[in-house]
Amino acid sequence: MTAWYEKSFGEDYLLVYKHRDVHGAYEEVHKMINWLKLRPRAEVLDLCCGMGRHSLALADAGFQVTGVDLSDVLLREARELDADHRVRWCHADMRKIPLGGGFDAVVNLFTSFGYFPQDIEQLKVLRAIHRMLKPEGSFILDFINTAYVQKHLVQHSVREDEGQRIEEYRRIRDGFVQKEIHITDISAGTEPRIYKESVKLYSREQLSGMLEDADLQVDQVHGGYDEEKYDEQTSPRMIFVGHRPTD
Repeated sequence: MTAWYEKSFGEDYLLVYKHRDVHGAYEEVHKMINWLKLRPRAEVLDLCCGMGRHSLALADAGFQVTGVDLSDVLLREARELDADHRVRWCHADMRKIPLGGGFDAVVNLFTSFGYFPQDIEQLKVLRAIHRMLKPEGSFILDFINTAYVQKHLVQHSVREDEGQRIEEYRRIRDGFVQKEIHITDISAGTEPRIYKESVKLYSREQLSGMLEDADLQVDQVHGGYDEEKYDEQTSPRMIFVGHRPTD
């Protein structure tokens, strides 16, 4: 059976999420650089890099960047954006990264985590991050804040773009936030193309415990890229910043 993330990050994903802008990525990277305290020319792994917005912003900031993603479609877009070949792009599952490690930093951004039904699979991702980092190397794990999602979830939305009707249904069920996306060609009047997304929800304490199990130390938790302090009720995100301790 095909997992949702093997189907949903294709051509239609580019339409649904095209509003994610490059300028915002540069602002977020500037904040990340301060949090990670990266030296010039540091080696950074962007795990689940998607279309490469943050990978390219990190490269523009002077770092040596590798972007890893499972989607051939998104990696194709990333390579097209990277006309000067500044980033090394790698097709791989986030649980099984075919690289030697030794990175100064690993970043996993905008809820590219929690995709699997079992906790043990999530833990494999964190252990892969540990394996990719050199001792004392830094990491960022950027995840949604469960309490905030529960309070602010928009159950239904609809819009039109490029002749397509995009209808999104969202719900929280059995510890997962789930989205079903229906995309219909308005002029053709055909049946909608349907995609699903499912992310397992975790509390700060649960994620902190999983990071500890992967031998990753949390140094600070931010509530977003515009605020420093995480608040369970008001912060939209949980952004864990930490490092791999010396063995």
